[in-house]
Amino acid sequence: MENFINHEYIYKLLEDGKKATKEDIIQILEKAKNKQGVSHEDVAALIQVEDKELLKRIFEVAGEIKESIYGNRVVVFAPLYISDYCVNNCVYCGYHKCHDFKRRRLTQEEIAEEVKLLEKMGHKRLALEVGEDPVHAPIEYVIDSLKTIYNTQNENGTIRRVNVNIAATTVENYKKLKEANIGTYILFQESYHKPTYEKMHPNCLKGDYNYHLTALHRAMEGGIDDVGAGVLFGLADPKFEVLGLMIHNEEMEKKFGVGFHTISVPRLRPSGGINLEKFPNIVDDEMFKKLVAVIRIAVPFTGIIMSTRETPEMRRDALKFGVTQVSSGSSTGVGGYKEREEKGSGEAQFKTSDERTPLEVLNSLLDDGYIPSYCTACYRMGRTGEKFMKLAKSGEIQNMCEPNAMLTLMEYVLDYGDAETCKKAEKVIKERTEKLKSEKVKEFIMESLEKLKEGGRDYYI
Repeated sequence: MENFINHEYIYKLLEDGKKATKEDIIQILEKAKNKQGVSHEDVAALIQVEDKELLKRIFEVAGEIKESIYGNRVVVFAPLYISDYCVNNCVYCGYHKCHDFKRRRLTQEEIAEEVKLLEKMGHKRLALEVGEDPVHAPIEYVIDSLKTIYNTQNENGTIRRVNVNIAATTVENYKKLKEANIGTYILFQESYHKPTYEKMHPNCLKGDYNYHLTALHRAMEGGIDDVGAGVLFGLADPKFEVLGLMIHNEEMEKKFGVGFHTISVPRLRPSGGINLEKFPNIVDDEMFKKLVAVIRIAVPFTGIIMSTRETPEMRRDALKFGVTQVSSGSSTGVGGYKEREEKGSGEAQFKTSDERTPLEVLNSLLDDGYIPSYCTACYRMGRTGEKFMKLAKSGEIQNMCEPNAMLTLMEYVLDYGDAETCKKAEKVIKERTEKLKSEKVKEFIMESLEKLKEGGRDYYI
């Protein structure tokens, strides 16, 4: 497939974007309020704003857009690493093949142990992470692992949805993932800047820029209609990367009728054998916040994921103007949840910066007025891909997502919360329920809350 990332075009966009006046920026932001997205030229202008007054306005508009679409819901999930064998030599990753450490692949029994620990923390949604190794972690291993995850029962339920982040693969393998009932297939391009991409992936399977770039096309062709993208900020010029994301998203919309379900925004972090001083494009906090805000403006209906790579303070800030999904209680090592429970420590893919427990994260979100959501209803009801986006853009999804978020929150605090957390959650749920317009939805929520308190589980619209 032809490479649709035209480097010269992006360079020109960035050069022209430097010429934008204050009036131009204000006009772009006014246009952005209609939630139809903005042009490549507009993104190139916004991403280069340095004026503090204009930056403040960018954050305000991004926050207004987020609030109008997502309300105060925040989706919560956790990663599950099952194999750190890898044949690649990515220079930024702790799992690169030249890093000498004892590698590990979990057995199905060990995966079940990890899942039980994650369920014990209250998680219902996981992101499955697997290093690229056709021998130690073939697609059959991934499929078997998905079956194990879905079939593992703990005291208070099961994992209801697994999103999958594995290496770029074939249409046939994506069909197998679809049949295994995955949620979103997630793949980071790492860098859209081809010279940087090739430098970062020397002499390895992942080094084929075009094959990697078109993986989400093959996923769609394989029947997976929810795909997520991302870049690793810190490898190349972050302004180039944001434009690459936007162009990639439009390419998907043009060919398949729907773009990214989510965009992840990881920043380069220390990991095994990696010296950050060798990377000249490290993104500081202020630039990072601007990147998130501009992405929110550019793709209003796409979820933005922020992991525990970031500090609690950064995650709190980013939730105000862009981020809609956060991980909690994460371990980024294979078998890490059991090792952590046993006070051990394994080899992690990268260093985390938010070490709070899931309950601490939930309480923090409640204190800030958010509704932590463990909902997976859309996946199970078939509201995915183009169907989901149509509901989101019409505003109808609000009548489902907020009630479902409140019910999953109540389910969580009843099973895993303490008395103080239950009190906070009930207060937030009561306040939000009273503001709902539909009497029918209010009635459903109140009836479901009572059923939850009586021992019932898993109620949703």
